[in-house]
Amino acid sequence: MFESLDHPGLPQLIIIIIYLGLLLLLGLSSSRLFKGTKEDYQVASHSIGPFLLLMSLFGTTMTAFALVGSSGEAFKEGIGVYGMLASSSGIIHSLCFFIIGVKVWKFARRHKYTTQIEFFRDRLDNDFIGLLLFPILVGLVVPYLLIGVISSGTVVQSLTAGLAPDLFPVLNPAGEPIMAMHGGIPTWLGSLVICVVVLVYVFFGGMRGTAWANTLQTIVFMILGVVTFYVIANRLGGQDSLMENLKVLAGSVPTEKLTRIEMSKTKFFTYLLIPLSVGMFPHLFQHWMTAKSASTFKVPVVCHPLFIMIVWVPCVLVGIWATGDLIPAKPPLPNSPNAILPFLVKTQTGKVLGGLLAAGILAAIMSSLDSQFLCIGTIFTNDVLTHYKGKENVSDTQQVLYTRLFIIAIVAITYALGLLDPKSVFAMGVWCFSGFSALFPIVFAALYWRGLTAAGAICGILAAIASWGYMFYQALQQGLREYVLILPLGGEEYEVMPVVVMLASCLIVMVGVSLVTPKPSDATIKKFFS
Repeated sequence: MFESLDHPGLPQLIIIIIYLGLLLLLGLSSSRLFKGTKEDYQVASHSIGPFLLLMSLFGTTMTAFALVGSSGEAFKEGIGVYGMLASSSGIIHSLCFFIIGVKVWKFARRHKYTTQIEFFRDRLDNDFIGLLLFPILVGLVVPYLLIGVISSGTVVQSLTAGLAPDLFPVLNPAGEPIMAMHGGIPTWLGSLVICVVVLVYVFFGGMRGTAWANTLQTIVFMILGVVTFYVIANRLGGQDSLMENLKVLAGSVPTEKLTRIEMSKTKFFTYLLIPLSVGMFPHLFQHWMTAKSASTFKVPVVCHPLFIMIVWVPCVLVGIWATGDLIPAKPPLPNSPNAILPFLVKTQTGKVLGGLLAAGILAAIMSSLDSQFLCIGTIFTNDVLTHYKGKENVSDTQQVLYTRLFIIAIVAITYALGLLDPKSVFAMGVWCFSGFSALFPIVFAALYWRGLTAAGAICGILAAIASWGYMFYQALQQGLREYVLILPLGGEEYEVMPVVVMLASCLIVMVGVSLVTPKPSDATIKKFFS
């Protein structure tokens, strides 16, 4: 079927397969250190040091949203995308690691927590809040998972385009081949393979396997991301030095893409609330709990912003370069923004390098999927099954088994939903992160405000989710395109992101109800604020 390694898409496919094989080997190797306990499977026995914690935290926050989504959104909106999320994320993520992560770790070690629901149940001395948070957290994590599943299929298809045109045709409505994806491995098959690989090493390696795999994948996608940037800049610019290429490429891009002139200031600044989502990510809570000591957080707090810059700058610049007149007319750019980055990697690099860069993109995607799959399985086992069945009635071996079974179930559900193929990874990511950001006042108040009551927290959560649901429904009516609110103030209209209303509704309701409802018991206050 394939005459030689020069066959279109074949070198990329071989390198992707080799990389996935190495990843499986690493994940399975970590299982040899598995101690057989629930604590070891779910939080690696609190043994993760500074370097692994940095790589795990960064790898799990740098998703397809950061790579594939940012390039596609920069292609549509311009350079302002970097300021909206990347620069603010670097600062706010590290701030959350410091003010939320360290305190969460201390309580987790003191009271043996492995999930955030365990913390909230204990802090608020209320059982119902666990039942309320479980479907909400899972419901918000699933779209996050979908971002990775959908993007992985798109990346594999784009980078293997031309492999088997007769077997995997991709045609437009007029019956003509879409060359950017024609003949590539179908998205459903690419997504399926990625899901299975992640499932295998999470299933056997647990949190330790996830941390090891995340470390490898973070190193891979950071190094190859810089290489991608350099190679594409040289190929498109055609000059002798990188700086000259950057100048030429900047001159080829339409002026409106090089500024945020088309983006209102209020919309730009209200985007800054979205990175607060990391304060409520359940998979980050679980990673925080794996730290060996409080001092382990020093390296992630300092290095995380630098790592974000290293990853986001190349992706955003590559996205805006695709709008310039230096992009070759053939093959034409794909219609889907999600395919911009893999398309440029495929067309502007060599076959072998293209395959390596494909592995780098997949590494970023998979480094988030694994943590999220493990997190959901852990929440189900600890906060639903074991909590209501009774810890004394479920052995460690059974808890590990139930975690693994639920991980299989959530992978299958996520993959099935991924076949629906939403059009914008970026839009889906913004809505997912906005939901978590809306809950940020709950975790902050739980850690720092003695007056937070169970009723206040529950009502705040309901207010946040109700406002999220209403505005998400409105966005669906517009095809999930970006949805902004218009606030009339002083005779003028201002654009703001929906997260403003979500977060404000949660904060106001939480504080108001907490002020008029019975305060936590003295025992609870002493337990968390002594």
